[in-house]
Amino acid sequence: MSQPEVRIVDADVDPSAVIGPGSTIWHSAQVRDNAKLGANCIVGRGAYIGSGVQMGNNCKVQNYALVYEPAILEDGVFIGPAVVLTNDHFPRAVTPTGELKSGHDWKPVGVTIRLGASIGANATCVAPVIIGRWAVVAAGSVVVKNVPDFALVAGVPAKRIGWVGRAGIPLVLVDEHKFRCEETGAVYVQTGEDTLEEMEND
Repeated sequence: MSQPEVRIVDADVDPSAVIGPGSTIWHSAQVRDNAKLGANCIVGRGAYIGSGVQMGNNCKVQNYALVYEPAILEDGVFIGPAVVLTNDHFPRAVTPTGELKSGHDWKPVGVTIRLGASIGANATCVAPVIIGRWAVVAAGSVVVKNVPDFALVAGVPAKRIGWVGRAGIPLVLVDEHKFRCEETGAVYVQTGEDTLEEMEND
């Protein structure tokens, strides 16, 4: 059985980039050298995927998002429109002596986004941070510290305001430490101040 074709529509994709089967890269997007995209990924119009960025399967990067190297996106990650994943903890255009910085004058640091997590439109994740599994970053937020698994964070700077399940909707408190997803019925248990675990079905 043949694999689904890669679709590149008027995009700038470096020849050294690896694009997984079934992936689509739309108009005016740029995928830099040695980037690696898994199967069935979508890169929207005008999005930027930096050198060596690693993306898993089934990821969506929406229009005009900027994913700077060395970001890592695990499977099923959603990056909303105009999201920025930074890569310079102490940004300067010039050196202390006033000379234009080159690639050798700084060390890039990356954002890591774990399985199934979503970053809302116009949010900024300031490297180095880790966004936990299935977490949701609300639109317009600025993330400056690690986000726990299943956390819903919002604000500037972003703070946890609740929990979400795999479906991405806020969980409902059903007991002192138990939460339920109204869409899937899955139950989650809070085991620490910033720790939520999914209960196994019987």
